[in-house]
Amino acid sequence: MKTLLFIVVLVLLTGTASAQSLDIWGFNPQTQQNDKYLGNLNQNPYDPNSVNNPYGQYGSKYSPDSIRNPYAKGNQSPQIYGK
Repeated sequence: MKTLLFIVVLVLLTGTASAQSLDIWGFNPQTQQNDKYLGNLNQNPYDPNSVNNPYGQYGSKYSPDSIRNPYAKGNQSPQIYGK
């Protein structure tokens, strides 16, 4: 019984550790700092903040806040910087 409980706890802890995501920040021309949120990196296509959500604000190729927008020109295109 203790072994089964240990395995269940281990599986639950492993699942929560892999659910983490990395936030993406970019240059904000209004503040002249790298404080513009550009979404997060994870594999969930249903997460509204994920860059892998093709219908979300940060994953759509038509959104001005998306790193996947190939149509943005000049200052409109998001630029990624480490934070």
